[in-house]
Amino acid sequence: MTSKQIRMKINGKKFLMYEGISILDACEEVGIKIPSLCYLEGVSKRASCGICMVEIAGANTLMRACVTPIREGIEIFTNTERVRKARQTNIKLLLANHPRNCLECDKNLRCELQKMADDLGVKDIEYPNIKNQEQPLDLSSNSIVRDPEKCILCARCVEVCSRVQGVAAIDIAERGIDAHVATFFNKGLSESECVNCGQCLLVCPTGALMVKSEVDKVWEALDDPDSYVVVQTAPAVRAAIGEEFGIEPGEPLTGKLTAAIRRLNFDKVFDTQFTADLTIVEEGNELLARIQEGGQLPLITSCSPGWISFAETFFPEVIPYLSSCKSPQQMFGALAKTYYAEKESISPEKIKVVSVMPCTAKKHEARRPEMNSAAEYWKKRGRKNSELPSRDVDYVLTTSELADMFREAGIDFNKLAGEKFDLPLGISTGAGTIFGATGGVMEAALRTVYAVLTGESLKDLNLMSVRGMEGIREAEIEIDGRKIKAAVAHGLKNGRQLMEEVSAGNSPYHFIEIMACPGGCIGGGGQPAPADEKILKKRAEALYKEDESKEIRESHKNPAIIELYKEYLEKPLGEISHELLHTHYSKREDYR
Repeated sequence: MTSKQIRMKINGKKFLMYEGISILDACEEVGIKIPSLCYLEGVSKRASCGICMVEIAGANTLMRACVTPIREGIEIFTNTERVRKARQTNIKLLLANHPRNCLECDKNLRCELQKMADDLGVKDIEYPNIKNQEQPLDLSSNSIVRDPEKCILCARCVEVCSRVQGVAAIDIAERGIDAHVATFFNKGLSESECVNCGQCLLVCPTGALMVKSEVDKVWEALDDPDSYVVVQTAPAVRAAIGEEFGIEPGEPLTGKLTAAIRRLNFDKVFDTQFTADLTIVEEGNELLARIQEGGQLPLITSCSPGWISFAETFFPEVIPYLSSCKSPQQMFGALAKTYYAEKESISPEKIKVVSVMPCTAKKHEARRPEMNSAAEYWKKRGRKNSELPSRDVDYVLTTSELADMFREAGIDFNKLAGEKFDLPLGISTGAGTIFGATGGVMEAALRTVYAVLTGESLKDLNLMSVRGMEGIREAEIEIDGRKIKAAVAHGLKNGRQLMEEVSAGNSPYHFIEIMACPGGCIGGGGQPAPADEKILKKRAEALYKEDESKEIRESHKNPAIIELYKEYLEKPLGEISHELLHTHYSKREDYR
């Protein structure tokens, strides 16, 4: 787009518009919404669906508004009979090959195809289904369900996977009526390069890609009188849950969220921010140990399971640089079934841990064989197999799944007054809160590293250099005469750029934070859609507001963390800490 303005007409009215924008954008500027399924700003411009057709004076054929730029003197018509019929015909052709079991689909009432058909007045589909054969469900992934029968070949998922994430686990295979979205050799997602980030879920307009739900399993656990069910909720959830109930993005809703979850009858409602603070203490000390003892640098954060899968798949050579710290989710699960079980005299095998996360990759992470520390801990201490707890985290719900549970239970989210988390695993600092935004882990860690090295807090705890939505950001901070150089990346394509430097041995950094999803956890695959940059910024602002409002804003000052070390863990990077809070990673099959 240039700064030059040109004259044009839309439906007979004259307008001045900036040269270079598309017809679709020009119409939106004047309040005319042109329907489209395949186009998605910043993700896809394949122009495959044909829903955005408009008529141009002097042209014999209709044009696709999403990819046709405006020009001097162009005259556009968006609602002629010819345009309306063309849009209806293209919707009908999509529906002809689409299942009609809308009431059975998890995307019912949230399906863009369904809504668009209604908006365009489509009632009857006179065209036959011409698909050659049925395609089976892909249930192989721990996080994502693929239903090829519901795919409309818009290719949004293909574009976000390749252009935004740089993974390219899926693509359009074959042509014509045989065309379909497929993995390499049509294997299941679990056998592909897929890292479970779920960005494809956020952009899919139908039910072709859905989260692998664990709602029914959580209901069963809550109804089981022999289970003691605790729940943890991640920081990014509180910044987005309101969008499911008509609240504007950017509203901090921690208290309402806690109150609503408590009404689902969990035995305890805890906060993942507690173990976010714990992660910072462990990871900060790990960074210091590597700097002071000549360990491998840069230290790379390990909180994002989508990023970890990406590293294991595409950059196994950087595994030694990864922090050995588990994510806050997994630290919490291990402590709930050891420390908390002992503290409250609860048999660990009775405890069920439910996580509420913004992230679909967390579902996969919870099932990794390494994430079974509590059982190993008790086994070493003589408990029988029948007395061992299940895996550290039993079930993972996304933000949207939790909202579905609220609706199913008849909970009026908007009318609830705020409530506090249960103790002691519900105490957190502002540093734990900002974990949910890109740069937050880095900022929280540097606050603590500075304090550990100097014995005093940073004069300004707000490290603005690591905040923002740029793909890669740098920061340099001087601590006790030593300069620490750091980098932050969000979105795996940006992470790839930093990892290529590490692999080549020319990375200038001491510390690197990578988050798999755009914006960090606030843009996770389990969050409400849409999640464009404007919405992501508002969600991040909500977390920074909560950080500012906290009485304590440094992880190492969390009184519950101090008590945890005093009563149980003894010291950061100690023997019990390594047993429960640290792990290892391994090379995945080489797909490069």
